[in-house]
Amino acid sequence: MTGPTVLIADDQALVRIGFRMILNARGVEVIGEAVDGVEAVTAATRLRPDVILMDIRMPNLDGLAATRQIVAQHPTCRIIMLTTFDLDRYVYAALAAGASGFLLKDVTPEHLANAVRLVGTGDALLSPSITRRLVERFAAESTPPPLHRDLTPLTPRELEVLTLMGQGLSNAELAAALTLSEATVKTHVARIFTKLELRDRAQAVVLAYETGLIRPANS
Repeated sequence: MTGPTVLIADDQALVRIGFRMILNARGVEVIGEAVDGVEAVTAATRLRPDVILMDIRMPNLDGLAATRQIVAQHPTCRIIMLTTFDLDRYVYAALAAGASGFLLKDVTPEHLANAVRLVGTGDALLSPSITRRLVERFAAESTPPPLHRDLTPLTPRELEVLTLMGQGLSNAELAAALTLSEATVKTHVARIFTKLELRDRAQAVVLAYETGLIRPANS
């Protein structure tokens, strides 16, 4: 087995079995399963998976509440939210809670395995532009706890980089917009993550909206 270790949390047995078979067949080790959020929190502590595939809607404790608990207890654990419907109304709150992205349950086998490996490296599953569209749709009606409100640790350049990340620019696009090398942009991004204790770009985009750097298009 290669790549990150995975915990699957879903109340549907067929989903857990199917995802386990898909990942194992592609060299990704599934080290545990959970049928609800309570089991997911317990299993995360006991098994310490690199990545958790977390259903949003589960009995006893839903995926959103479980995500908040797990991220608080195990900051290095990456969580991919699973949803049946595109643009689920909980997605924005899930990203704000610390999830690194989301997948539809009808994802293709290759996409599932690639997504787990991508998140396992510490990157965000959602591209910034997709995350931005999600935030614009749900920011006005969702009120999750703010990640951070104090941006004073950032230099003027870092604040500029964060604002552009919030608009969905990739590192290459940031470099072109600011007339910087891509290596310099990566350094700025890394410093922003460190200073604001952000896990990935998905959280950076959410933060840009929560602090008012970016306004939803419909506001």
